[in-house]
Amino acid sequence: MFFSKWDKTALVQKGKFYLPVRLKLLISILIAFLWFSASLYVSYPWINDLGQIMPLYIAWLIVIALAFIPGIANAFVISGLFIDNRPQYQAAKVFPNVSIIIAAYNEEDSIEQTLRSVLDQEIPSTVEVIIVNDGSKDKTRQIVEQFIQECVDPQKKFRLIDLPQNKGKANAMNTAFAAASYDLIVTLDADSYLYKDSLEYLVTHMVSGPQDTGAVAGSVLVRNSRKNWITKLQEWDYFHGISVVKRIQSLFQGTLVAQGAYSIFTRKALEAVGGWKDTMGEDIVLTWGLRSRNFRVGYCENAIVFTNVPATYRQFYKQRRRWARGLVEAFIQYPDVIVKLKMNTPFVWYNLLFPYLDFVYLFVFIPGLIAALLFKFYAIVGIMTLLLLPLSLAINGLMFVKQKQVFKQRGLRVRRNLLGFLFYMLTYQFIMTPASLAGYAAEILRFKKSWGTK
Repeated sequence: MFFSKWDKTALVQKGKFYLPVRLKLLISILIAFLWFSASLYVSYPWINDLGQIMPLYIAWLIVIALAFIPGIANAFVISGLFIDNRPQYQAAKVFPNVSIIIAAYNEEDSIEQTLRSVLDQEIPSTVEVIIVNDGSKDKTRQIVEQFIQECVDPQKKFRLIDLPQNKGKANAMNTAFAAASYDLIVTLDADSYLYKDSLEYLVTHMVSGPQDTGAVAGSVLVRNSRKNWITKLQEWDYFHGISVVKRIQSLFQGTLVAQGAYSIFTRKALEAVGGWKDTMGEDIVLTWGLRSRNFRVGYCENAIVFTNVPATYRQFYKQRRRWARGLVEAFIQYPDVIVKLKMNTPFVWYNLLFPYLDFVYLFVFIPGLIAALLFKFYAIVGIMTLLLLPLSLAINGLMFVKQKQVFKQRGLRVRRNLLGFLFYMLTYQFIMTPASLAGYAAEILRFKKSWGTK
């Protein structure tokens, strides 16, 4: 069915006026359509000019990729942010026990702080923490063993599973899942740090949400943002792009990726999809498997975790190439997502267009920008392209306001990083697109897989 039972959200909740989710979706689609109609009207001169120097159908393909599709997507997200009024779940009267699984490979620099952040979580139930040392070549195992010996907390049970050889993250996660005692499974990266009360928020969102919820993604933010320019750019990507998109996807009943860095799953849901598959994008493949089996995937913006992001462009390139391969893997393994209509289907279709959009951006827009700046050739990048700037500023401004509200609620302050924000807006797509295109091509051509970024 296109709309789930959870659509029938009450119009009034705790004295506030709420629109049904179905109506919110229709409003967002209408606003996106109106934006497209206006763009189509004003773009005819641009298309005709391009048609003078190239076949008309190529001109259309260029304008569709550079203006129409990004404009529609941004208008859809902006409207969603305006009408998003998320329910605040009350803490459960009886908290269930939770198993946290951590796959660790060469994490001697961060694993102790990660475990200590779990130890500091206050939650009225038993928390089992299973760390799988996936054949690390450093001191990860020794650090974990020492931490377990020193840890004294009757509500926190830490266990180490030591694998002699590295067999990949999926195998490590499945090994931990098989050893887990409880029906709620939290995944946590070994270089991540749980913010205070994060686990309580995540579990509350799971147990208080709709009955068909199979997973809830936490809010992943950048921990090492002050290290250098590449981490500063990623700080804004996680703060704006990733978090806000997940929020709107959740509004329409289906976050597309319950990231392995920090998410919670039900045992029933994980067993239904057979756990994690040995793929480049094990988290997106698993999430789409849940979607194909009609499990809902939510998002909890208050369940904050800080994680280390790649600190060199080489590491960043490998990570984003892997994410792009994972997206193609997900479409190959679950092609039904394209035609199995749900409220988050517009995001699926948008993801399907990523290779096309990235190709046109890198091989048409960038050369067109160079031609405009150096040779005053404005056929590709000209005055019409500038019309996207107000929309970009508007969406980033609204994203900032929404995310700042979340930070304020959690006692956090947005760090001033104006230079990083400007470079994020102007250059981030440029540095990310080559890695994405390489990932799409690598998966389509079935190149040998290499997971890690270390």
